[in-house]
Amino acid sequence: MLKRGPLVYAVAYMVFLYLPVLFLPLFSFNDGVAVAFPLKGFTFRWYEALWQVEVLHDAVWNSLKVACATAVLSTILGIFGARAVTRYNFPGKRPMTGFIMLPLVLPEIIVAIALLIVLVQSGIGLSLISVTLGHILLCVPFSMAILISSFEGFDRSLEEASLDLGESALGTLFRVTLPVVLPGIVSSLLITFTISLDEFIVAFFLSGTDPTLPIYIWGQLRFPQRIPGILALGTLLLLGSFILLWIGETFRRAGQRRLAKSEGDLL
Repeated sequence: MLKRGPLVYAVAYMVFLYLPVLFLPLFSFNDGVAVAFPLKGFTFRWYEALWQVEVLHDAVWNSLKVACATAVLSTILGIFGARAVTRYNFPGKRPMTGFIMLPLVLPEIIVAIALLIVLVQSGIGLSLISVTLGHILLCVPFSMAILISSFEGFDRSLEEASLDLGESALGTLFRVTLPVVLPGIVSSLLITFTISLDEFIVAFFLSGTDPTLPIYIWGQLRFPQRIPGILALGTLLLLGSFILLWIGETFRRAGQRRLAKSEGDLL
């Protein structure tokens, strides 16, 4: 019984975590407005209605622009920070790293209010740019946490071999280092993109007149007759998350094969 304990715990945890999510697509095909059993029938009309809501399209486009910009900029900053932390020793290294990681433990509402005050006092208007800046602040620690592990597991002899063969330091970075840690870079892009796409509190305080998707969903929850459409939208987002995970896993395996091939060539 004790040997089966971890398995029972894992199964119970997965059921508790994902069973409510499975109800999302189930009720999105329900022909009734009420989110309750028994189901009234099977329909696609809630999905069809999504294509007719211009405000929703604008919110999705806003969220995609913010998420893409956040993912790219956060990952670039994360690469710089992770490489500096794992390769170099400099005064104040630990306090500076802890300061960068501070948003991981700070309540988001505190960060959002602080950013709002700073932006207003600086005369910067609230827009998608301010939302992007807030999301970058939140996402850089996640990016660094992922990339630090990638750089720590990197075999430095690969760089030394590249330099010995006459490659420049910059060429080694782009042709050896970054391709080897590519799985970590892809993971950082996916994680930061997902965090930005789902983030609500910072966007709520900093979005101005351009709502992102979470803010649009929050506004629609006040109207019970629109909840089935929100469930349909949530199902599409869930499907998109699975696709992103599949892409990330594909890149991870490709990176492992590339690393194994590189090590084999050097040997």
